[in-house]
Amino acid sequence: MKGIRNIFVYTLLAGLFIAGRAQAQDQQGTEQYNDYFKVTARPDTTSIRIGEPVKISITTRVVIRSLKGANIKVVFPNLPDSINHIEVVERTPLDTTGSTEDEKYWKQVLTVTSFDSGRWELPPMKFEVFSVSDGSYDSVFTDPIFIDVNTVPVDTTKAFKPIKPLRTVAWNILDYWPYLLALLLVITAVTLYFAYWRKKPKAKPAPLKPLKTPFEVAMEQLHQLENEKPWNTDVKLYYTQLTDVLRHYFEQQFHIAALEQTTAELLQNIKPVTVLNQQREKIQHILTLADLAKFAKLQPAPHEHEDCLQKAIAVVEWTKRAVTAQTEQLPEGTNQ
Repeated sequence: MKGIRNIFVYTLLAGLFIAGRAQAQDQQGTEQYNDYFKVTARPDTTSIRIGEPVKISITTRVVIRSLKGANIKVVFPNLPDSINHIEVVERTPLDTTGSTEDEKYWKQVLTVTSFDSGRWELPPMKFEVFSVSDGSYDSVFTDPIFIDVNTVPVDTTKAFKPIKPLRTVAWNILDYWPYLLALLLVITAVTLYFAYWRKKPKAKPAPLKPLKTPFEVAMEQLHQLENEKPWNTDVKLYYTQLTDVLRHYFEQQFHIAALEQTTAELLQNIKPVTVLNQQREKIQHILTLADLAKFAKLQPAPHEHEDCLQKAIAVVEWTKRAVTAQTEQLPEGTNQ
C-alpha cells in the first residue's frame, strides 16, 4: 500500500509540473534556446479582425558568462514589409535595457496586421549570434506564429437599413472667428485711414533749384580750368577742354551748331551774331592755336596757355554784357 501511495504522489507531482510548464509556455509564446542563447517571440493576441494590430514582443538573451567574455553580436531577422498576407506596420528600435555584465538583452516590438480574412502564418524567424573574438557562430529559430483574421459578422436575417439623412449642425459663432477677425482688422484699417492718414498734411515738394544759365555754366568751367591749370600736365587735353567750353556756350546761348563745325565754319557762322563777331579776333586766335596744339602737335609757349584762357573769359563776359544790354533794349514781348 505504501509503495502504491508513493507512485500516486510522484505521478501527481509529475503531472502538475508538466501542466505548469505547458501553461507557462502558452503564456509566454514561442521560446527557443540553447545553452547560452535564448529567443522569445510572444504576440499579444492571435485572433483579430481585419486591420487590427498585433504586437509581437521579441526578446533575446545571451549569457555572457557561458562564452568566457567573448565579444558577441546578435543579428535580428530582417522581415519584409509584407509576408504571407501579413503586413509589418512598425518596428521599434532595439532596446538593451536590463543588460548586465553576465547577460545581455535585446528587445524589439513588431506591429503587424492583415487585411485578408483567414488563418495566416508568420514563418519562423532566424536569430544569429556571432563571436567577434573567435569567429564562432550560432543561430536559433522561433516557432511559427499563427494569426486568425476574422471579418465583421453580418446578420443577413435582418433587413437593410436606409441611409440616414443629413443632420443640420447648430450654428456656432466660434466656427467663423477667423473671418470675423479679418473683418474687424479691415474696419479698423479703414477707420484709421480716414481718421488720421487722410487728414495728415501732405508734405510740400521741395522747390526746384533754378537752372543755371549758359553764361554761369561757361564761367564755372573756365574758372575751374584756371584753378587746375591742366596745361602743366597735358597741353592737348587742356585745349580740348577749353574749346569745348566755348563751343557749348555758343550752341546753348546763340543756337549755333558749334560742336559739329570746324574752326573755319564756326568763324563763318558767327558773323550774323553781332556780339560774337565783335570778338572775332579773340575767338579765331583761341580756336586756331587750339587746333595746332591738338592736331599739329604744336607746343605753345607757357604764357600762351593762360593768355588763351583769359581771352576765353573775356569773350564770355563780353557776350554776356552785350546780350543783357540787347535784351533790355528790346520791346516787351519781342524775342531775341
